Amino acid sequence: MDRVAKKKLTAGLSVVVLAVIAFGLVWFKPWALWVDETVREELPSAAATEAPAPAPPGGTPTPSAAPSGPRTLAEGRLISHEHATSGSVRLVRLEGGTHTLRIEGLDTSNGPDLRVWLTDAPVKPGEAGWHVFDDGEYVSLGKLKGNKGDQNYALPAGVDWSAYTSVSIWCDRFNVSFGAAELVRT
Repeated sequence: MDRVAKKKLTAGLSVVVLAVIAFGLVWFKPWALWVDETVREELPSAAATEAPAPAPPGGTPTPSAAPSGPRTLAEGRLISHEHATSGSVRLVRLEGGTHTLRIEGLDTSNGPDLRVWLTDAPVKPGEAGWHVFDDGEYVSLGKLKGNKGDQNYALPAGVDWSAYTSVSIWCDRFNVSFGAAELVRT
């Protein structure tokens, strides 16, 4: 092989190697493992101010019923799957009748395309996160807002929360659970 052909081959291989490295960096986003995003959301309040009931003729006004406040319907502790994960989850019914999933004290690795799933699959402790939620139904509640802290995820209208038994911090890019919690009704 002559000198010009070797230079062309070397240049061509260099372009291919650089393209593979660039693709790998974009796809895997390794820097995300060292960048933390902390979220500190309060539990949403659906408190509506109610007007007092009108007074009966010739009587005193009847005080309106006290608001019931948020009510925890189910809760659980996160366990680790593919990445070390800890914290707790609560399924909360707000005053207005809407539901939200509350994650408190979350601590997990950051990663590409992390989602919060409400699922009917059982939580399998001791698994590495692969093939733990391959079957069954799930509802994606959206992108994970941050890999640390407290955050809320509204359940879409019409979702029957009682049909789901667990929550997963799910990496959609690689189809793997970072961590999960079994929901236990309270």
